[in-house]
Amino acid sequence: MNITEKILSEKVGYEVNPGEIIEANVDLVMSHDGTSPPAIKTFEKIADKVWDPEKIAIVFDHNIPANTIGSAEFQKVARNFIKKQGITHHYINGEGICHQVLPEKGLVEPGKIIVGADSHTCTYGAFGAFSTGMGATDIAMVYATGKTWFKVPEAIKIQVEGELGNLTSKDIILNIIGKVGIAGATYQSAEFCGKTIDNLDVASRMTMTNMAIEMGAKNGIMEPNDATIDYVCRRTGKSRNQLNIKKSDKDSVYSKEYYFDINNMEEQIACPNDVDNVKPISKVEGTSIDQGVIGSCTNGRLIDLKNAAEVLDGKKIHEDVRLIVLPASREIYLQALDKGYIKTFMESGAIVCNPGCGPCLGAHMGVLSEGETAISTTNRNFKGRMGDPKSSVYLANSKVVAASAIKGFIARPEN
Repeated sequence: MNITEKILSEKVGYEVNPGEIIEANVDLVMSHDGTSPPAIKTFEKIADKVWDPEKIAIVFDHNIPANTIGSAEFQKVARNFIKKQGITHHYINGEGICHQVLPEKGLVEPGKIIVGADSHTCTYGAFGAFSTGMGATDIAMVYATGKTWFKVPEAIKIQVEGELGNLTSKDIILNIIGKVGIAGATYQSAEFCGKTIDNLDVASRMTMTNMAIEMGAKNGIMEPNDATIDYVCRRTGKSRNQLNIKKSDKDSVYSKEYYFDINNMEEQIACPNDVDNVKPISKVEGTSIDQGVIGSCTNGRLIDLKNAAEVLDGKKIHEDVRLIVLPASREIYLQALDKGYIKTFMESGAIVCNPGCGPCLGAHMGVLSEGETAISTTNRNFKGRMGDPKSSVYLANSKVVAASAIKGFIARPEN
């Protein structure tokens, strides 16, 4: 059995098989300021009290601070629900993006089933959890019962070998999505393995599982490495022996297996308007840009800010470019302050915003106008994703975004 099958089997008490419909107990359910109100509205039609206020997390990140009256009203609904139901885990005053905050707060562990009212909930698979996004109605049922149903997914195996060098895990996952396609892993469990994956730090692993949904996967998952286990132990206060770590058997069955050798790979760029429209940077160098964005639940972590700050150190943003930086959490923002990265961004001419999703979904703090082009560390570049339908978004790692902001066009960082 593979990791996902083992987690689901343990939760239901018998050995599950791909394609089977199961009902399982949930360990944690998450919603944010954009998805909590519709879930709450449905919940209030079916129940008075949540099943367990200690297993629900609500995070404000999509429109924080509120940028419209509608956003403010949504947040008011969620705040009232938190108070009425006694929700223990609420992060509603700018703590950061849900997918960064939950691991930081020690709510994510190997072997757990975690569901969230956000498609990038698959991020927690980096910690060896089964995690997936769901709609508001399903989330309301979890609020009420602590249970949900799944069709047990088939699994695809994605083996990655080679040295990172100057590349990042963003380049790896973009390359994978470019080969597999935006629907190539639909309702599959995308299991990442190989020496390259084994050697990745926690932040880099989160980037990869975060984008599993961009190829249609039900979940992305990895066997936790030592760095990940140490992180979880530090955040939860548990010992290694207390964690429920699952590993795939050597004879696990996969619907498809992919092999990627990254040794001679260039930086990868996802071009408009699909995440699988991926090209090596040499094919798009010189494309003029109006805006750069460094942040999001994909690449707003400390290593991303460090990489960008090193490129920007002593340089100035091109006069025709806005560079927007959004740390993924308050904790990361404070660490970046201590290390001088924020000072570097400010001195280069970048705009540093509070932790949150901001321009990633075209909400605020960086919406594009007609005909404008952005290069971003975010996870989606669909038509109109970051603003006007006639704008364009390219996806890249933070070093490329920083280098491009200096030049005024898509450029690779100087070694």
